[in-house]
Amino acid sequence: MATNSKRIAAFDIGTVTCRLLLAEVQDGALHELERRCVITNLGVGVDKTGVLQEDAIQRVVAQIGEYVEIVNSYRDDKHPEIPIVAVATSASRDAKNSDVLVGKLRELGVELSVIEGEREAALSFRGASRGHKGENLLVADIGGGSTEVVLGVGGEAPKLAHSFNVGCRRMTERFYVSDPPVELELAQAHAWVQHEFKAFFEHAKNEGIAIDRIVAVAGTATSVVSMDKKMEVYDSALVDGVMVPGETLNSLYHQLSSMPLADRKQVVGLQPERASVIVAGLGILLEVLAAADCKSFTVSESDILQGLILDAYEQGK
Repeated sequence: MATNSKRIAAFDIGTVTCRLLLAEVQDGALHELERRCVITNLGVGVDKTGVLQEDAIQRVVAQIGEYVEIVNSYRDDKHPEIPIVAVATSASRDAKNSDVLVGKLRELGVELSVIEGEREAALSFRGASRGHKGENLLVADIGGGSTEVVLGVGGEAPKLAHSFNVGCRRMTERFYVSDPPVELELAQAHAWVQHEFKAFFEHAKNEGIAIDRIVAVAGTATSVVSMDKKMEVYDSALVDGVMVPGETLNSLYHQLSSMPLADRKQVVGLQPERASVIVAGLGILLEVLAAADCKSFTVSESDILQGLILDAYEQGK
């Protein structure tokens, strides 16, 4: 690495996961140094209560503390300071006490920004569209509390974006009472997603916005590949860029939706902590494909974290 390169860390605190990406950037090229993802479930109960639970806040604070130590371990003579960009998304947007989390992270030296859905969508598009320059893309970021859908040409600014309050934890807590969920619960959940998506996709069609490829980011999409390949140990290099046929997604959805939670936790390639929300995540992804009239999607390991780092690098020039 040249001496003028810059190391930047990004933290993404979502409804389900807490993630770290540490990268070295030089002349706009991003080289990953460290990537971590831990399920912390910050958004448990937020859809009903509008409040972050105290134990959930503590889980996130403890995890961010570990991430700060990791970042500090990469400091050296050439990189005495490593700026940290930290954002929180859907659960923190919805919670009236998210300032408590902001305050506790400030004590760790981390300034947390609770970003709006449109900003989240734009950053996700920037990260996910890397490697797809010139293609007409739909980027789908299915989170625990929200789903961001962004349309545009790879390498350019998004043409149309929306953040829907449709997420895998929100859906699970609203609709799935039985274990496993019964047909009526599954049908009601799908009808809800279809209703939420309808106006946006009709508008996109009326605007003549083409979609050549769906790029799906985040844990639901990566878990599809991991489960399909039966990965006992997750390997991002075997996941990034994989194209998944709709039939594969549909098969996994029907398989997992018929299993009780205890059995889903044993599925090879699925994090046990994600088992409680994976059926909803797969269901949302199926509805994205249906609404966009696409028969497959491409999984990307590049998402909001890469977008945050590139954005910070450019602002620091």
